[in-house]
Amino acid sequence: MINSDPPTSPAAADQAVDEVVAQGPSGAILLAGIATACVVAMWFAFYLFVFLPRGPLQ
Repeated sequence: MINSDPPTSPAAADQAVDEVVAQGPSGAILLAGIATACVVAMWFAFYLFVFLPRGPLQ
């Protein structure tokens, strides 16, 4: 194809994969941390605005 990259050797492809894997899953960890923080924030909001205004159980 006209716009395709030239073929690379398997060794070069393996080296590129090794470089990506060496950087680690930082994006996935960041996404999981943001999702966890959102869930905790929603739990606190629910607790503060729903449970506390109702008062103690009788």
